[in-house]
Amino acid sequence: MIAKITGGQTTADLIRYLYNTKKKGHTDPHLVASWDGFAPDPGRAEDFDATKRALVADLDLHVKQAERLDKGPEKHVWHCSVRAAESDRILSDDEWADIARRVVAATGIAPEGDPDGCRWVAVRHAPDHIHIAATKVRADLRIARHWNDYLTADRELAAIEKEYGLYRVVRGDRTAAKRPTRAEQEKAKRAGHDKTARERLRTTVRTAVAAATDTEEFLRLLEHTDGVLAEIVRFPSGDVRGLKVALADDINARQEPIWFSGSDLAPDLSWPKIRDRLADTARTRQPWETALAAAEHIPHALTHDDATVAQAHITALAETIDVLPLLAPTPCRAELRQAAAAFERASRSSIHAENRHAAWLRGAVKDMLRTPPPNSPDSTLWALFLDTIVLAVIATVRWHDLHHHGQQVAAARQALTHIQAVADQAAAAPLAGLTQTAPTSAAVQLRYAHVVRAVLPEHAEKILDAPDWGALAATLARADAEGRNPAEALRNAAGQRPLDDARHPARLIAWRIQRVSAQEAQTPRVTPSVPRPAPSPITHRKHR
Repeated sequence: MIAKITGGQTTADLIRYLYNTKKKGHTDPHLVASWDGFAPDPGRAEDFDATKRALVADLDLHVKQAERLDKGPEKHVWHCSVRAAESDRILSDDEWADIARRVVAATGIAPEGDPDGCRWVAVRHAPDHIHIAATKVRADLRIARHWNDYLTADRELAAIEKEYGLYRVVRGDRTAAKRPTRAEQEKAKRAGHDKTARERLRTTVRTAVAAATDTEEFLRLLEHTDGVLAEIVRFPSGDVRGLKVALADDINARQEPIWFSGSDLAPDLSWPKIRDRLADTARTRQPWETALAAAEHIPHALTHDDATVAQAHITALAETIDVLPLLAPTPCRAELRQAAAAFERASRSSIHAENRHAAWLRGAVKDMLRTPPPNSPDSTLWALFLDTIVLAVIATVRWHDLHHHGQQVAAARQALTHIQAVADQAAAAPLAGLTQTAPTSAAVQLRYAHVVRAVLPEHAEKILDAPDWGALAATLARADAEGRNPAEALRNAAGQRPLDDARHPARLIAWRIQRVSAQEAQTPRVTPSVPRPAPSPITHRKHR
């Protein structure tokens, strides 16, 4: 169930609207409940107009009394619509009456057992929703205390959904970015943009945060982005107060840019939060390997580490996804931009992120933009990186679900679909190349199949039945030819991280074996160690 709370109308205007049968969807308007159970109902009266006037007068009684004492509020109407989901059964009038009483009680309009509560009525003019019309002056002529009424109504509706067996709406935790207004959407449509200025700026600022190494570079990136205006707002003392950004082509009636603060774009884009994230960054000379090792660690961190540490890894994962369009080949960029836009909602929760725990991933991603990828046989490094990100996003879905973050779960799943599509596209060429070199001898393939069954019995059938089994067989044959034990190579690759969530374990193992082979070819006797963030170190693999 969804509640929508508004105000600003007069009582007469609201009642006129609720009983207007000429409005589309308004059929058989009638009361289902009222403050005392005896309010006049125009929908069931012979003299509709007279009864409607009587209802308005009854609702406004305490408002008029307060006005005579100069105590009346400037806006005295409280209007709450409550709508059921399309999949819900049709509720009876008695059920809607119970829901209305619970909502006005929960919001403070008419607390249960309070004889001085506000006057209100619930009108039903459609099968799937009701409207609650109330006046905000109590019988003791005080103004109702209904602060935070949307959240209290929403909380009560969540309990009603459970008790009535209705569809459970996915609710937020007040960490979502502000939605664009209808006016912003219409303005963007007139200008030929598929996104509003707020949304375009959010993407730009997030990408700049993910790419910048410090606050000075962050501001330079914004200033050098075509069509973007950025200013630092300062206190009279000269200290930084915040950040504001605008699009050069988004102007108001006075031909002035329409500015947005960072927090207007998203809760984590305020200047203090941007500054803190940029400060919690570690640099590395081998960014691709460091980023890969850090990303591989995310599923373990989300399973075993403290919630604040886990949230830090999710925040850094979001920054990684934000820069993927800058790293990807041109055909993949649009899909990855959609992934980044979707995962943005999954990047935050009410749990505070201890960002220092993900400093190595954050720093490595920034350095990846400045460092070409190391030579990788069959271009598998990019494919491995994407498959690793897929596993990290799956772990994020599971973590948010465990913490009952419904909106974040939905957002992460949406992003996952896009990233999986790009990962499959990136894997196609190297898989085809490997498959062409797969052993043709049935005896050799059977021998490697026996190795898979012996080393990975729980995954063997999925691996051997997969279309990319030939690529893994080719990789095992190559390792065999290099003098490595195929069983040991398979065991090491599978042991790097669990395969339970892998859609394509055969290709993921093939990438990992090739990665180890490339590392050993370049640094056969050296295994340098990347410094580890405390207290949850990342277990790094050998670097190139």
